[in-house]
Amino acid sequence: MSRALIGRTVRRLRTERGLSQQALAARLGISASYLNLIEHDQRAVTASLLIKLGETLRVDLGELSGTQERQLQVGLREAFADPLLGADSVAEAEVEALAASSPNAARAVLALYRAWRVAREDANGIALPSGRRILLPNEEVRDFFDDHANHFPALEAAAEALAAELAPEAPAEMNHALANRLRVKHGVRVSVQPLDMALRRYDPSTRSLALSESLPRESRGFHMAFQLAMLEAREALEMVLKEAAPSTPEAAMLLRIGLLNYVAGALVMPYAPFLAAATSLRHDMEAVAARFGVSFEQACHRLSTLQRIGARGVPFFFMRVDPAGNVSKRFSAAGFPFARFGGSCPRWVVHTAFAQPGVLQIQVAELPDGAAYLCFARTVMQPVARWGEPRPTHVVAMGCALSNAAEVVYADGLDLDRARVGIGLSCRLCDRPDCGSRAFPPLEHRLALDPMTAGATPYRFETKAH
Repeated sequence: MSRALIGRTVRRLRTERGLSQQALAARLGISASYLNLIEHDQRAVTASLLIKLGETLRVDLGELSGTQERQLQVGLREAFADPLLGADSVAEAEVEALAASSPNAARAVLALYRAWRVAREDANGIALPSGRRILLPNEEVRDFFDDHANHFPALEAAAEALAAELAPEAPAEMNHALANRLRVKHGVRVSVQPLDMALRRYDPSTRSLALSESLPRESRGFHMAFQLAMLEAREALEMVLKEAAPSTPEAAMLLRIGLLNYVAGALVMPYAPFLAAATSLRHDMEAVAARFGVSFEQACHRLSTLQRIGARGVPFFFMRVDPAGNVSKRFSAAGFPFARFGGSCPRWVVHTAFAQPGVLQIQVAELPDGAAYLCFARTVMQPVARWGEPRPTHVVAMGCALSNAAEVVYADGLDLDRARVGIGLSCRLCDRPDCGSRAFPPLEHRLALDPMTAGATPYRFETKAH
């Protein structure tokens, strides 16, 4: 846990609950002056006091990690560094102060920045009848999942109840149980057949579910679970949708599909058995996938949702990216500060994994602020619709803080200190002066141009004096 962030987090949680320093200090059994020092990161927090803080503020200890503040800081740094805004440079201390002391104001700044980007990049951007521009549907849905740490207790409960009724003899036998449930309870006939440009097609008039013959067995099971979720998890789904209050029909439909996918994953990989398997197999995700009869990507995605209070798994981030660097999925229970705008670091294993298709790559990635993560990544391939088309290929990547590395099999044999690879959030935000993979100079530094000298890096720049 970052000591530099715990004070700001405590102050934010105290303010949100309407407590004065005196009131919170009394509940903790410490002096108000000591609490003031903690909130300003001038005193360390003991393990016993940390537990008492969690109990008093009614939060899981994971919430005290400062993840929200860190994500806000990254977003604000990106926004303030955008040269097209023409704004004066904002000091890092000011960014930290805004994210820590005024998180709602910080979110408002980011919302305005996103709206400005939409207006700038898409002249026909989505707008409400009033004319007010809004966040693109995919970004709105992504923010909703991020705000809930990619975990939805109501959907987990619905999936667990349904999985208990299905009761397959073994996890890998779930496909048969799903097909039987659809047929017996709902009269839905499942067939595998050639489908033109579709992987699943349901016809409610004939109650028939057609799955593409190009789908592998594990994906057929997931699509059957998706269909069953549509039929039997409607009440829990509508409850989450009502809370989300999507701003447009497009966002509502995207969110509905995302939540149905969530239920499907929770159904074929029930929470408690999946957590137990991941723990006993030390997060060997290929072995976990084989045990549940699912794909590598499905198993990794499910691993990123294990955030139940009282039964939390290792916090992982999850990411899926295509060869062009486009991010189609992104969740960060591990607190990894993804760059929201623009590409990420080319030195990161998320991108280098494309060089060795099908081979699991491992990397200890260190950010410029010293935070380090154990990362692993592997390419996954999707079926093609017809011969001659390129096979859709993505990299699925996960990572956790080094403090959890001992629980992950991929850390075995690694010297976690010497194996570190320095990466940045993106080239425009990275201050590393010696990077030969840099695509752009950093926005906050002036270029140092000298026609008499050719350096090993594509851009040389003046570093700030400290």
